[in-house]
Amino acid sequence: MLYLRKQDYDLIVKYCRQRLPEEACGLLGGTKDGGDCHVEKVYFLTNMEHGREHFFMDPKEQFTAIKDMRAHDFVLLGNFHSHPNSPSCPSKEDIRLANDMGLRYLILSLMGQEPELTVFRVEEGGQIWEEPLISDG
Repeated sequence: MLYLRKQDYDLIVKYCRQRLPEEACGLLGGTKDGGDCHVEKVYFLTNMEHGREHFFMDPKEQFTAIKDMRAHDFVLLGNFHSHPNSPSCPSKEDIRLANDMGLRYLILSLMGQEPELTVFRVEEGGQIWEEPLISDG
């Protein structure tokens, strides 16, 4: 399970809405306790593609985020990106680019009146499964 504080969820939604009509993206740092992941910090990164259907995280910002995680004894838990005009399910490209089976991949859909955030994991062979998201609000 992935544990995400309500305040972090709200910040992700705000950041993604501010980046419309482009996809927004970022990393999640935190701690692991067995199979549970606890998000301690959200890292908001620049989408270098500035695309509406694609994203490419700024490598320099990724490096800075990983250094910060290490400084705080966090691990990389996963990443997030938004789907401005499509559901919160992974596209074929999202699955193809999900190359670490230990990470969580969050997709925030902004196509409806209310945002929808979904957590996915990718298994060998590109099979996906949804993971529960636990929030404190």
